Amino acid sequence: MAQEWDIKPRGTRCAACDKAFEDRDGIWSALVFDASGYGRADYCGACWTTRDLGITPFSTWQGVYRAPPPKAEEPVKKETAEAMLRRLMEADDAEQANVVYILAVMLERKRTLIERDVQSHDDGRLTRIYEHRKTGETFVVPEPPLRLDQLEHVQQQVIAMLGGGPGTAGRQKEPQEQDTAEAHA
Repeated sequence: MAQEWDIKPRGTRCAACDKAFEDRDGIWSALVFDASGYGRADYCGACWTTRDLGITPFSTWQGVYRAPPPKAEEPVKKETAEAMLRRLMEADDAEQANVVYILAVMLERKRTLIERDVQSHDDGRLTRIYEHRKTGETFVVPEPPLRLDQLEHVQQQVIAMLGGGPGTAGRQKEPQEQDTAEAHA
């Protein structure tokens, strides 16, 4: 007979007094088994010594609470990339066509923009039609004749324009990011 194992991860608060655990606090954990299955409860030191679970724990152990690390910021914020895309599209600078295209692909990957159509011109050029997911605005982005060997340079240019720090300029492209850019190149 298969048994369901749905044991909760370490709690962030004491199961008895509801006090939030702080980083490096000593905590005590109890695994209990009752009619509903296995359950876990975590306790602060004061409550552990005076606890009355009403049931004998299946297992107990002592540990140290480690606060989760702060959520890492994205190297490129969606709003910043979107604002830059809008600014460059308004300027209509042909020299920034590669940057506009990379920003559009980034925002498509972040699910801010949705590609709605691709128009093919007689000379073989492509124009991608994007729609902003929230506002419904339309962005018409000509696809530049960008070669794969130019892609990294343009990505570095975009990172520099967005104010990426020294650690972001040399970061590896994520496989999905690389696949998306290559698919459009």
